[in-house]
Amino acid sequence: MTTLHDLLGAHVGAGRLPGAVGLVARGDQVEVAAAGAQDVDDGAPMARDSIFRVASITKSVTAAALLTLVEEGTIALDDPIGTWLPELGKPMVVRTPASLVDDVVPADRPITVFDVLASRAGYGFPSDFTLPAVQELFTVQKDGRVPSNFPPADEWMAALGRIPLLYQPGAAWLYDTCSVLQGVLISRVTGQPLPEFLTERIFGPLGMADTGFEVPAAKRVRFTSFYRPGDDGSLELADGPDGEWSRPPALPLGNGGLASTADDWLAFCRMLLVGGVAADGRRVLSADSVRMMITDHTNPAQRDIGRLFLEGQGWGFGGSVDIDRTNPWNVPGRYGWVGGTGTAAHVIPAAGVVTILLTQVAATGPVPAAVIRDFWRYAADA
Repeated sequence: MTTLHDLLGAHVGAGRLPGAVGLVARGDQVEVAAAGAQDVDDGAPMARDSIFRVASITKSVTAAALLTLVEEGTIALDDPIGTWLPELGKPMVVRTPASLVDDVVPADRPITVFDVLASRAGYGFPSDFTLPAVQELFTVQKDGRVPSNFPPADEWMAALGRIPLLYQPGAAWLYDTCSVLQGVLISRVTGQPLPEFLTERIFGPLGMADTGFEVPAAKRVRFTSFYRPGDDGSLELADGPDGEWSRPPALPLGNGGLASTADDWLAFCRMLLVGGVAADGRRVLSADSVRMMITDHTNPAQRDIGRLFLEGQGWGFGGSVDIDRTNPWNVPGRYGWVGGTGTAAHVIPAAGVVTILLTQVAATGPVPAAVIRDFWRYAADA
Protein backbone atom coordinates (compact mmCIF):
# COMPACT_ATOMS: atom_id res chain seq x y z
CA MET A 1 0.00 0.00 0.00
CA THR A 2 1.28 3.47 -0.88
CA THR A 3 2.06 5.58 2.16
CA LEU A 4 2.02 9.37 2.38
CA HIS A 5 5.82 9.34 2.54
CA ASP A 6 5.96 7.19 -0.61
CA LEU A 7 3.71 9.62 -2.45
CA LEU A 8 5.73 12.69 -1.52
CA GLY A 9 9.01 10.88 -2.06
CA ALA A 10 8.00 9.92 -5.61
CA HIS A 11 7.53 13.57 -6.54
CA VAL A 12 10.83 14.50 -4.88
CA GLY A 13 12.56 11.69 -6.74
CA ALA A 14 11.11 12.88 -10.05
CA GLY A 15 12.60 16.32 -9.48
CA ARG A 16 9.27 18.14 -9.31
CA LEU A 17 10.07 19.63 -5.91
CA PRO A 18 12.95 19.54 -3.41
CA GLY A 19 10.73 18.46 -0.53
CA ALA A 20 7.31 18.53 1.09
CA VAL A 21 5.41 17.98 4.30
CA GLY A 22 1.99 16.32 4.15
CA LEU A 23 -0.56 15.79 6.91
CA VAL A 24 -3.89 13.96 7.00
CA ALA A 25 -5.85 14.01 10.27
CA ARG A 26 -9.03 12.16 11.17
CA GLY A 27 -9.99 12.99 14.71
CA ASP A 28 -7.02 12.15 16.92
CA GLN A 29 -5.40 10.03 14.20
CA VAL A 30 -2.75 12.09 12.42
CA GLU A 31 -0.52 10.87 9.59
CA VAL A 32 2.42 13.17 8.83
CA ALA A 33 5.24 12.70 6.35
CA ALA A 34 8.25 14.84 5.47
CA ALA A 35 10.26 14.05 2.35
CA GLY A 36 13.22 15.56 0.56
CA ALA A 37 15.15 18.68 1.48
CA GLN A 38 14.42 22.23 2.58
CA ASP A 39 16.95 23.58 0.08
CA VAL A 40 18.29 22.14 -3.18
CA ASP A 41 21.87 23.19 -2.52
CA ASP A 42 22.53 22.56 1.17
CA GLY A 43 20.43 19.40 1.42
CA ALA A 44 19.06 20.14 4.88
CA PRO A 45 16.40 17.46 5.39
CA MET A 46 12.75 18.40 5.38
CA ALA A 47 11.13 17.98 8.79
CA ARG A 48 7.68 18.06 10.29
CA ASP A 49 8.40 21.51 11.77
CA SER A 50 9.89 23.02 8.59
CA ILE A 51 8.53 26.49 7.86
CA PHE A 52 6.94 27.35 4.51
CA ARG A 53 5.54 30.41 2.78
CA VAL A 54 1.88 29.37 2.81
CA ALA A 55 0.69 31.97 0.28
CA SER A 56 -3.06 32.15 -0.35
CA ILE A 57 -4.14 29.81 2.43
CA THR A 58 -3.37 32.90 4.54
CA LYS A 59 -6.79 34.18 3.43
CA SER A 60 -8.73 32.02 5.89
CA VAL A 61 -6.80 33.35 8.90
CA THR A 62 -7.42 36.96 7.84
CA ALA A 63 -11.14 36.33 7.43
CA ALA A 64 -11.32 34.64 10.85
CA ALA A 65 -9.59 37.61 12.47
CA LEU A 66 -11.99 40.09 10.87
CA LEU A 67 -14.93 38.03 12.11
CA THR A 68 -13.74 38.41 15.70
CA LEU A 69 -14.38 42.15 15.32
CA VAL A 70 -17.86 41.43 13.99
CA GLU A 71 -18.56 39.15 16.96
CA GLU A 72 -17.61 41.79 19.52
CA GLY A 73 -19.71 44.45 17.76
CA THR A 74 -16.81 46.68 16.77
CA ILE A 75 -17.98 46.44 13.17
CA ALA A 76 -21.04 44.91 11.51
CA LEU A 77 -21.36 42.91 8.32
CA ASP A 78 -23.56 45.56 6.72
CA ASP A 79 -21.29 48.50 7.67
CA PRO A 80 -19.86 50.46 4.71
CA ILE A 81 -16.09 50.01 4.65
CA GLY A 82 -15.70 53.66 3.65
CA THR A 83 -16.00 54.52 7.34
CA TRP A 84 -12.46 53.16 7.82
CA LEU A 85 -11.24 53.00 4.22
CA PRO A 86 -12.25 56.44 2.91
CA GLU A 87 -10.25 55.79 -0.27
CA LEU A 88 -13.11 53.43 -1.22
CA GLY A 89 -15.92 55.50 0.23
CA LYS A 90 -17.30 56.63 -3.14
CA PRO A 91 -16.17 54.00 -5.62
CA MET A 92 -16.59 54.25 -9.36
CA VAL A 93 -17.34 51.21 -11.53
CA VAL A 94 -16.51 50.62 -15.19
CA ARG A 95 -19.73 50.88 -17.20
CA THR A 96 -19.27 47.31 -18.48
CA PRO A 97 -16.52 44.83 -17.59
CA ALA A 98 -14.96 45.42 -21.03
CA SER A 99 -15.09 49.22 -20.77
CA LEU A 100 -11.98 51.37 -20.63
CA VAL A 101 -10.99 52.54 -17.17
CA ASP A 102 -12.21 56.09 -17.80
CA ASP A 103 -15.69 54.90 -18.84
CA VAL A 104 -17.20 54.73 -15.37
CA VAL A 105 -20.38 55.17 -13.38
CA PRO A 106 -20.87 55.61 -9.62
CA ALA A 107 -21.33 52.47 -7.56
CA ASP A 108 -25.01 51.88 -6.89
CA ARG A 109 -24.34 51.25 -3.19
CA PRO A 110 -21.41 51.32 -0.75
CA ILE A 111 -19.02 48.40 -0.35
CA THR A 112 -19.81 46.61 2.92
CA VAL A 113 -17.81 44.47 5.32
CA PHE A 114 -19.74 41.44 4.06
CA ASP A 115 -18.76 42.25 0.47
CA VAL A 116 -15.10 42.26 1.44
CA LEU A 117 -15.36 39.02 3.43
CA ALA A 118 -17.16 37.26 0.57
CA SER A 119 -14.73 38.62 -2.09
CA ARG A 120 -17.61 40.44 -3.74
CA ALA A 121 -16.51 44.07 -3.31
CA GLY A 122 -15.91 44.60 -7.04
CA TYR A 123 -12.11 44.43 -6.87
CA GLY A 124 -10.15 41.31 -7.78
CA PHE A 125 -9.41 38.93 -10.61
CA PRO A 126 -12.03 37.30 -12.88
CA SER A 127 -11.39 34.59 -15.42
CA ASP A 128 -10.54 37.17 -18.12
CA PHE A 129 -7.29 38.96 -17.31
CA THR A 130 -7.38 41.02 -20.52
CA LEU A 131 -10.13 43.38 -19.33
CA PRO A 132 -8.85 46.98 -19.06
CA ALA A 133 -9.80 47.38 -15.40
CA VAL A 134 -8.06 44.09 -14.56
CA GLN A 135 -4.91 45.17 -16.36
CA GLU A 136 -5.01 48.38 -14.34
CA LEU A 137 -5.49 46.40 -11.12
CA PHE A 138 -2.31 44.46 -11.87
CA THR A 139 -0.37 47.70 -11.34
CA VAL A 140 -1.21 47.63 -7.61
CA GLN A 141 -2.30 44.04 -6.88
CA LYS A 142 1.03 42.39 -7.53
CA ASP A 143 2.51 38.97 -6.75
CA GLY A 144 2.10 38.42 -3.02
CA ARG A 145 4.93 35.88 -3.05
CA VAL A 146 7.17 38.97 -3.20
CA PRO A 147 6.02 41.13 -0.24
CA SER A 148 8.44 43.91 -1.19
CA ASN A 149 6.24 44.50 -4.25
CA PHE A 150 3.77 46.25 -1.93
CA PRO A 151 4.16 49.73 -0.41
CA PRO A 152 2.81 50.69 3.03
CA ALA A 153 -0.94 50.34 3.47
CA ASP A 154 -1.86 54.03 3.09
CA GLU A 155 0.09 54.30 -0.16
CA TRP A 156 -1.38 51.06 -1.49
CA MET A 157 -4.92 52.12 -0.59
CA ALA A 158 -4.48 55.48 -2.33
CA ALA A 159 -3.35 53.70 -5.50
CA LEU A 160 -6.19 51.17 -5.35
CA GLY A 161 -8.76 53.94 -4.80
CA ARG A 162 -7.85 55.44 -8.18
CA ILE A 163 -8.79 52.20 -9.98
CA PRO A 164 -12.47 51.61 -10.82
CA LEU A 165 -14.31 48.52 -9.67
CA LEU A 166 -14.80 45.83 -12.30
CA TYR A 167 -18.33 45.05 -11.07
CA GLN A 168 -20.88 46.71 -8.84
CA PRO A 169 -20.52 45.79 -5.14
CA GLY A 170 -22.04 42.37 -4.49
CA ALA A 171 -22.43 41.44 -8.16
CA ALA A 172 -19.40 39.21 -8.72
CA TRP A 173 -16.96 36.93 -6.96
CA LEU A 174 -13.43 38.13 -7.76
CA TYR A 175 -10.22 36.63 -6.50
CA ASP A 176 -7.57 37.92 -4.08
CA THR A 177 -7.78 41.70 -3.59
CA CYS A 178 -10.49 41.57 -0.94
CA SER A 179 -8.23 39.59 1.37
CA VAL A 180 -5.65 42.38 1.31
CA LEU A 181 -8.46 44.82 2.06
CA GLN A 182 -9.54 42.69 5.03
CA GLY A 183 -6.08 43.02 6.55
CA VAL A 184 -5.97 46.78 6.04
CA LEU A 185 -9.50 47.09 7.43
CA ILE A 186 -8.51 45.22 10.59
CA SER A 187 -5.60 47.58 11.17
CA ARG A 188 -7.66 50.71 10.49
CA VAL A 189 -10.52 49.60 12.75
CA THR A 190 -8.33 48.51 15.68
CA GLY A 191 -5.38 50.86 15.35
CA GLN A 192 -3.13 47.78 15.65
CA PRO A 193 -0.68 46.37 13.12
CA LEU A 194 -2.15 43.28 11.49
CA PRO A 195 0.63 40.95 12.77
CA GLU A 196 -0.02 42.07 16.34
CA PHE A 197 -3.77 41.60 16.01
CA LEU A 198 -3.44 38.13 14.47
CA THR A 199 -1.11 37.06 17.28
CA GLU A 200 -3.58 38.32 19.89
CA ARG A 201 -6.73 36.84 18.39
CA ILE A 202 -5.62 33.77 16.41
CA PHE A 203 -2.00 32.66 16.76
CA GLY A 204 -1.67 33.06 20.53
CA PRO A 205 -4.87 31.24 21.52
CA LEU A 206 -4.18 28.43 19.05
CA GLY A 207 -0.50 28.04 19.93
CA MET A 208 0.59 28.86 16.36
CA ALA A 209 4.06 29.85 17.51
CA ASP A 210 5.75 29.48 14.11
CA THR A 211 3.25 31.50 12.07
CA GLY A 212 3.83 35.10 11.05
CA PHE A 213 4.72 37.60 8.33
CA GLU A 214 8.42 37.43 9.24
CA VAL A 215 10.66 34.48 10.09
CA PRO A 216 13.10 35.44 12.88
CA ALA A 217 16.79 34.64 12.43
CA ALA A 218 16.70 31.90 15.07
CA LYS A 219 14.04 29.99 13.10
CA ARG A 220 15.50 30.34 9.60
CA VAL A 221 17.36 27.05 9.93
CA ARG A 222 13.87 25.53 9.54
CA PHE A 223 12.74 27.91 6.79
CA THR A 224 12.49 26.36 3.33
CA SER A 225 13.83 27.96 0.17
CA PHE A 226 11.25 28.85 -2.48
CA TYR A 227 11.62 27.87 -6.14
CA ARG A 228 10.02 28.54 -9.50
CA PRO A 229 10.06 26.03 -12.38
CA GLY A 230 12.45 27.10 -15.13
CA ASP A 231 11.70 26.86 -18.84
CA ASP A 232 13.74 23.66 -19.01
CA GLY A 233 11.95 22.11 -16.05
CA SER A 234 14.72 22.85 -13.57
CA LEU A 235 14.03 24.57 -10.26
CA GLU A 236 15.23 28.17 -10.00
CA LEU A 237 15.69 29.77 -6.59
CA ALA A 238 13.16 32.58 -6.11
CA ASP A 239 13.62 33.36 -2.42
CA GLY A 240 15.91 31.99 0.27
CA PRO A 241 15.60 31.90 4.07
CA ASP A 242 17.35 35.28 4.40
CA GLY A 243 15.23 36.92 1.69
CA GLU A 244 11.73 38.39 1.65
CA TRP A 245 10.58 36.93 4.99
CA SER A 246 13.69 37.99 6.92
CA ARG A 247 12.20 41.41 7.70
CA PRO A 248 8.76 42.85 8.45
CA PRO A 249 6.83 43.71 5.27
CA ALA A 250 5.73 47.27 4.54
CA LEU A 251 2.20 45.90 4.06
CA PRO A 252 1.38 42.65 5.88
CA LEU A 253 -0.56 40.82 3.20
CA GLY A 254 -3.82 39.29 4.37
CA ASN A 255 -4.14 37.55 1.01
CA GLY A 256 -0.94 35.52 1.18
CA GLY A 257 1.83 36.86 3.40
CA LEU A 258 2.15 34.24 6.13
CA ALA A 259 4.84 31.66 6.77
CA SER A 260 3.84 28.66 8.87
CA THR A 261 4.18 24.96 9.65
CA ALA A 262 1.95 21.93 9.20
CA ASP A 263 1.19 21.63 12.91
CA ASP A 264 0.35 25.32 13.29
CA TRP A 265 -2.08 24.97 10.42
CA LEU A 266 -3.51 21.80 11.92
CA ALA A 267 -4.35 23.79 15.07
CA PHE A 268 -6.23 26.37 12.99
CA CYS A 269 -8.08 23.72 10.99
CA ARG A 270 -9.07 21.74 14.06
CA MET A 271 -10.46 24.93 15.58
CA LEU A 272 -12.77 25.22 12.57
CA LEU A 273 -13.82 21.57 12.84
CA VAL A 274 -14.94 21.95 16.47
CA GLY A 275 -16.85 25.17 15.97
CA GLY A 276 -14.28 27.76 16.99
CA VAL A 277 -12.64 26.35 20.14
CA ALA A 278 -8.89 25.93 20.68
CA ALA A 279 -7.36 22.72 22.04
CA ASP A 280 -7.16 24.21 25.55
CA GLY A 281 -10.85 25.11 25.53
CA ARG A 282 -10.47 28.80 24.76
CA ARG A 283 -13.01 30.11 22.26
CA VAL A 284 -11.40 31.74 19.23
CA LEU A 285 -14.51 32.14 17.06
CA SER A 286 -18.19 31.65 17.68
CA ALA A 287 -19.88 28.68 16.09
CA ASP A 288 -21.88 31.11 13.96
CA SER A 289 -18.70 32.74 12.64
CA VAL A 290 -17.22 29.36 11.75
CA ARG A 291 -20.45 28.46 10.00
CA MET A 292 -20.25 31.65 7.91
CA MET A 293 -16.63 30.92 7.02
CA ILE A 294 -17.30 27.44 5.69
CA THR A 295 -20.63 28.21 3.95
CA ASP A 296 -20.80 29.10 0.25
CA HIS A 297 -21.91 32.72 -0.25
CA THR A 298 -22.02 32.74 -4.06
CA ASN A 299 -24.63 32.11 -6.73
CA PRO A 300 -23.98 30.58 -10.17
CA ALA A 301 -23.68 33.94 -11.94
CA GLN A 302 -21.13 35.23 -9.43
CA ARG A 303 -19.11 32.00 -9.65
CA ASP A 304 -19.14 32.03 -13.45
CA ILE A 305 -17.24 35.33 -13.50
CA GLY A 306 -14.43 33.71 -11.51
CA ARG A 307 -14.76 30.18 -12.89
CA LEU A 308 -11.02 30.05 -13.70
CA PHE A 309 -10.40 29.80 -9.95
CA LEU A 310 -13.49 27.89 -8.79
CA GLU A 311 -13.82 24.39 -10.21
CA GLY A 312 -16.86 22.77 -8.65
CA GLN A 313 -16.56 25.25 -5.80
CA GLY A 314 -18.18 28.29 -4.28
CA TRP A 315 -16.64 30.66 -1.75
CA GLY A 316 -17.12 31.10 1.97
CA PHE A 317 -14.98 33.59 3.88
CA GLY A 318 -11.29 33.17 3.14
CA GLY A 319 -11.62 29.87 1.29
CA SER A 320 -13.57 27.85 -1.22
CA VAL A 321 -16.44 25.47 -0.43
CA ASP A 322 -16.90 22.40 -2.63
CA ILE A 323 -20.39 22.24 -4.11
CA ASP A 324 -19.99 19.71 -6.95
CA ARG A 325 -18.06 16.45 -7.37
CA THR A 326 -16.19 17.90 -10.35
CA ASN A 327 -13.03 15.98 -9.43
CA PRO A 328 -12.52 12.80 -7.37
CA TRP A 329 -11.20 14.89 -4.48
CA ASN A 330 -14.09 17.35 -4.41
CA VAL A 331 -16.30 16.60 -1.40
CA PRO A 332 -19.41 18.77 -1.01
CA GLY A 333 -18.91 20.92 2.06
CA ARG A 334 -15.10 20.73 2.04
CA TYR A 335 -13.58 24.12 2.95
CA GLY A 336 -10.10 25.42 2.24
CA TRP A 337 -7.80 26.74 -0.44
CA VAL A 338 -4.53 26.30 -2.31
CA GLY A 339 -1.58 28.66 -2.39
CA GLY A 340 0.74 29.74 -5.15
CA THR A 341 3.73 28.24 -3.33
CA GLY A 342 2.45 24.69 -3.70
CA THR A 343 0.45 24.67 -0.49
CA ALA A 344 -3.04 23.41 0.31
CA ALA A 345 -5.12 23.22 3.48
CA HIS A 346 -8.68 21.89 3.76
CA VAL A 347 -11.21 20.66 6.30
CA ILE A 348 -14.12 18.32 5.66
CA PRO A 349 -16.52 19.16 8.50
CA ALA A 350 -18.89 16.24 7.92
CA ALA A 351 -16.04 13.74 8.22
CA GLY A 352 -13.87 15.56 10.74
CA VAL A 353 -10.92 15.47 8.34
CA VAL A 354 -7.99 17.88 7.92
CA THR A 355 -5.62 17.74 4.93
CA ILE A 356 -2.50 19.92 4.71
CA LEU A 357 0.22 19.90 2.07
CA LEU A 358 3.21 22.25 2.18
CA THR A 359 5.76 22.44 -0.63
CA GLN A 360 8.14 25.17 -1.79
CA VAL A 361 7.62 25.24 -5.56
CA ALA A 362 5.50 27.90 -7.22
CA ALA A 363 2.34 26.83 -8.97
CA THR A 364 2.45 28.06 -12.56
CA GLY A 365 -1.24 28.95 -12.61
CA PRO A 366 -4.50 28.59 -10.70
CA VAL A 367 -4.64 24.83 -11.31
CA PRO A 368 -2.83 22.99 -8.49
CA ALA A 369 0.42 21.27 -9.31
CA ALA A 370 0.47 17.51 -9.82
CA VAL A 371 1.70 16.87 -6.30
CA ILE A 372 -1.31 18.65 -4.79
CA ARG A 373 -3.71 16.66 -6.97
CA ASP A 374 -2.04 13.37 -6.00
CA PHE A 375 -2.11 14.36 -2.34
CA TRP A 376 -5.84 15.08 -2.52
CA ARG A 377 -6.45 11.70 -4.13
CA TYR A 378 -4.45 10.04 -1.38
CA ALA A 379 -6.35 11.87 1.35
CA ALA A 380 -9.68 10.94 -0.24
CA ASP A 381 -8.74 7.26 -0.38
CA ALA A 382 -6.85 6.89 2.88
